[in-house]
Amino acid sequence: MAIDPRRLLILNEVVEAGSITAGARRLGWTQPAVTSHIQALEQSLGVPLLLRHASGVTPTEAGLALLNHAKAVAAHLDAAAAETAELKTLQRGSVRLAAFPSALATLVPAALANLRQVEGIGLEIRLNEAEPAAAVDALAQNEADIAVVFQHEGDLSAPELAPGFVHWPLMREDVLLLLPQTRVRQAAGPLNLADFADENWIFGRSRCHDHLVDLCHRAGFSPRIKHETDDYVVVQALVAQGLAISALPQSALAAHRHPQVAVRPLAELTGHAITAVCRPGADSVPSVRAVLDVLRAACRGRGRQGPAQQPPATRQPALT
Repeated sequence: MAIDPRRLLILNEVVEAGSITAGARRLGWTQPAVTSHIQALEQSLGVPLLLRHASGVTPTEAGLALLNHAKAVAAHLDAAAAETAELKTLQRGSVRLAAFPSALATLVPAALANLRQVEGIGLEIRLNEAEPAAAVDALAQNEADIAVVFQHEGDLSAPELAPGFVHWPLMREDVLLLLPQTRVRQAAGPLNLADFADENWIFGRSRCHDHLVDLCHRAGFSPRIKHETDDYVVVQALVAQGLAISALPQSALAAHRHPQVAVRPLAELTGHAITAVCRPGADSVPSVRAVLDVLRAACRGRGRQGPAQQPPATRQPALT
């Protein structure tokens, strides 16, 4: 037996008002419309719910039993409306954010600090460190709401990043050559990547490894890779001791800068496009949109800004 919850609420209004006429007035409906709903409810249950008399209505025993459930439904709906209002105004809610390490050390804390400064915000942000491919996979598996990722500019051989997702361009950052501070004067003039063909190199283990190898090959040499690590603190410690040279993006250098490491720009070292990615429609959810907005605000003044101020509904990342 199916009970229409709307008719339960109508029955509750009628009993609380004392008559069908008064109940219709409270609902803003006509009396015949309310009467029709009450009769339909009685017919579906096969039992009278109201005794009608000159002064109004009185619930039957079955009506009283049903009213207890009607009040519970009304209370649950009121609670649902209040909870939705809190989520809409960001008084509560949670957002799961996956990002690569240097973004978690720089951009994300700045964004969350801005979010905390807004009065009344009660969002819980859950962070997860993940390289771009893993972060996008977390989105696809509904294990994250936002992924902050990067892609090498001009890397036409790289697979398309998160097709079918919504992309918010955040910023573009340069990748810089790292040398021991003792070699700054030696490397004072204009330099090319080929000038370091005979050096020992430190490469990462992620997609940056393949990209940097490709750049070296384009410059006419195969790099002599002596160390491999994705830890930008370790990279700079090794460079500072003169054990090898390397290249890191600006965000990694902003997170940690060794005083005995010098940086030099090279035209061949293409930069990163940093993008926030979410599932289609997620950017209209108030909590997700709030985090996207503060991420973009935190990127202003850092690196080079992307061309788009408002993201399109769905597109591939802008890499040029």
